[in-house]
Amino acid sequence: MNRKILWTLIGAIIILIGIAVFFILSLMTAKVQTGVGDTEQLIFVDRDDTADSVRTKSVLGWRWDVYSKVLSFHPHTGRYRILPEMSCLELYRLLRNGTQEPTRLVVPTSRTMDKLAAVLSQSLMVDSAEIASALTDSAYLASHGYTRATIPALFIPNTYEVYWDISVDKLMERMERENNRFWTAERKAKAQACGLTHEQVATLASIVDEETANDGEKPMIAGLYLNRLRLGMPLQADPTVKFAVGNFKLRRILNKHLKVESPYNTYLVTGLPPGPIRIASIAGLEAVLNHAGHNYLYMCAKEDFSGTHNFARTLSEHYKNARRYVKALNARGIK
Repeated sequence: MNRKILWTLIGAIIILIGIAVFFILSLMTAKVQTGVGDTEQLIFVDRDDTADSVRTKSVLGWRWDVYSKVLSFHPHTGRYRILPEMSCLELYRLLRNGTQEPTRLVVPTSRTMDKLAAVLSQSLMVDSAEIASALTDSAYLASHGYTRATIPALFIPNTYEVYWDISVDKLMERMERENNRFWTAERKAKAQACGLTHEQVATLASIVDEETANDGEKPMIAGLYLNRLRLGMPLQADPTVKFAVGNFKLRRILNKHLKVESPYNTYLVTGLPPGPIRIASIAGLEAVLNHAGHNYLYMCAKEDFSGTHNFARTLSEHYKNARRYVKALNARGIK
């Protein structure tokens, strides 16, 4: 082969390499093109996703399609925000390194752990069955210092920023940190002054929450139940009966309901139930810790169905209030 042909081949190879490098650099720096104009988009990458599946579940342009095939990789799980001005290289680093966008996780005042699991799973990669399994696994709960009865006391209802792909273990650790953050030295001292542990505060608060949605009345109700506890009287809280029966929709508590044998039936068992009957609200917790001081021992829902109560110091006063309420129930045909 003469020198002229050799130099021609070398020149052609250099040109091809230059074109290839230029093409690759162009892809790296080119806008990813989301296909939705100037609008950003969110992509959720789960355990089974690949670079190809990320392409199919999004509206990324052809540049990303080519780039991801040239530079094959497995994206990190997570929730990612893709901006219109983002380059292919930036998106690649985002997905490879797991630099994801936090999500807002709302912890509600759920009545059951199954319902809590269902709500949490709507904002997380982990499914509800996995969360529910952990929250009902006695051995797992014991490792965190709780039982199936007391686990609702762990959760402080609020909105938290977490990563979408957080594991159940990491979620539990986060909830423990939030619980510790809530239970300041001042709140612990107030609980001790009530003669209660923080789990017992949550248990009483859950009852108060079920008694009324009126936050202004909650300290009054909390004070009433604390009066009963100090005197050794049964709480006789209707919400605990509903929990024991397994029906929170009961609008009228009958004698047959009061006879249901359960550690949660505070008409039969003196003292607090084994654990909260729901995840207590912050308002409920604060109502117990900052309860109203008074001598009331009895309460009955008001006959106007306002959701508030008539309070009484004596049984005779209470019976008068109860008769008015029963009359109102009968007038409305509520059985």
